[in-house]
Amino acid sequence: MLANFLSLARLLGSTLRDLAPIILVVGFFQIVVLRQPFPDLENALVGLLLVLLGLTLFLKGLDMALFPIGEALAQAFARKGSLAWLLLFAFGLGFGTTVAEPALIAVGAEAARIMSEVGFVDPGEESREAYALVIRYTVAASVGSALVIGVLRILKGWPMHYLIIGGYVVVVGLTALAPEEIVGIAYDSGGVTTSTITVPLVTALGVGLASAIRGRNPLIDGFGLIAFASLMPIIFVLLLGILG
Repeated sequence: MLANFLSLARLLGSTLRDLAPIILVVGFFQIVVLRQPFPDLENALVGLLLVLLGLTLFLKGLDMALFPIGEALAQAFARKGSLAWLLLFAFGLGFGTTVAEPALIAVGAEAARIMSEVGFVDPGEESREAYALVIRYTVAASVGSALVIGVLRILKGWPMHYLIIGGYVVVVGLTALAPEEIVGIAYDSGGVTTSTITVPLVTALGVGLASAIRGRNPLIDGFGLIAFASLMPIIFVLLLGILG
């Protein structure tokens, strides 16, 4: 019990140290450059405290649950020897974690609002919600597909740089064909997928799988799935713009 408390206290201090540069930058520009008092300082301090505690508990939760669970599941599927179940698990993990990403939900809703303003989507609330949902499901399916490709890469030993280079060649070609309104949304979709929920589980999947397969190095082969999870959403959303 005491060891867990001390570990949590050290993690709290580490998180505060990580947040310190942000606090110093905001404070410097607010006080020295703008020379204005902080608006609603009391709520800002309470919010900062909540962020500190939230990040600390989140990191502790990753260490205690998400990383071990992700690695254990990947290793169990690898030992089971069923490629179909492993690929289905990878797709489901990518889809499930991405569709729940708060950042993706926010970007999808904002994209639907802007698209309705420019006439790309009907201005009704139902139409905007439907378009936001299409964006979310498209990106989630793309991340699931990316993990399937990443798992096959680990199993087959394919060089990652060929896949990444080829993927971005496809991105450049699709960018020239896609409507201008969708291009920015597509590129941002690749960034919002690599957020708080998706990254830990995807990393644990890659490392666990590479650790369980003979001849694979977790450091060399276990990482890189995040790159696919960032690349594939761009391709899928660009295709959505072209085909939609």
